[in-house]
Amino acid sequence: MVAQQAVAARNGEASPSTYPKVRRIRFRFGEPTPMNRHFVEGNIPLTHLVAILSGAFPPGEESFIRSVRKFADQITDPVLKKRVAGFIGQESVHGQEHRHLNEKLIDMGFPLVRFFMFDHDSRRQRALMRIENMVPAKVHLAFTAAAEHYTATLAERLFLDEMQAIPGDPEVWNLLNWHAMEELEHKSVAFDVYRHVGRPEWIRIGVMGIMYVLTLPLVTVVVMVSIATDPRGWRPFKVLRQTYGIFRGPLVKGLMRDLRVYMKPGFHPDDVDTTALLDKWRKELFGTQGALVGHLK
Repeated sequence: MVAQQAVAARNGEASPSTYPKVRRIRFRFGEPTPMNRHFVEGNIPLTHLVAILSGAFPPGEESFIRSVRKFADQITDPVLKKRVAGFIGQESVHGQEHRHLNEKLIDMGFPLVRFFMFDHDSRRQRALMRIENMVPAKVHLAFTAAAEHYTATLAERLFLDEMQAIPGDPEVWNLLNWHAMEELEHKSVAFDVYRHVGRPEWIRIGVMGIMYVLTLPLVTVVVMVSIATDPRGWRPFKVLRQTYGIFRGPLVKGLMRDLRVYMKPGFHPDDVDTTALLDKWRKELFGTQGALVGHLK
């Protein structure tokens, strides 16, 4: 199946993978047990990393949706059209549920998360839209395709046993596991739209090259600023030790190597086979006795 998907993508056809399923779901953060301030138990930088990523997801995913919709009238493949609809549905629900977590994080005293919580008619939203409109549509779409590879790569790592063993708030872990699973389900949709509308390889590769160089340093700086706003996080030796552990741990170690494959000419996301991993986690989360069946609306 994976080989067929990759060949189809290289021939400019839509990938015949399963349509992303839109799951109406609701998480209840802080119920019945209140969330701890450092909800990744005792790990200050990892708590702030999760908080910053959660804050950035809603506006980011709305931007991804807009980038794909700009090409809606050029998508002629009916299979790809249905996959795009599933992608948009999943990303919309992701934004909704991360907003619920972000509201809780703001109440708990994570001020940088508030920066990302803006209304659709706010100045920040209008500024973001102006920036998007200044960027060529094909570059915006290439950015989305690259970001989806980034999140899919992180999703694979989240499912490693070493990551799942990290103690933390159970509902936050439920959210992250659900989000990661769906990122793997739709990881090639934006990429296939980019290929379908005939956009060049050099832009796709160049955009990822920029993200490859800038993303990790930028996120690191923002997390450090977030920690600086946390009076209970002013433990420099502990923070340095734990930050070193993140960079040497399963989430980040080897990440840049895994991201580099995207910049190979002819690469397709389905070249990275996550079929078995997806099957396992669909059963774990939404099988008959799945951990999140009771969260579905």
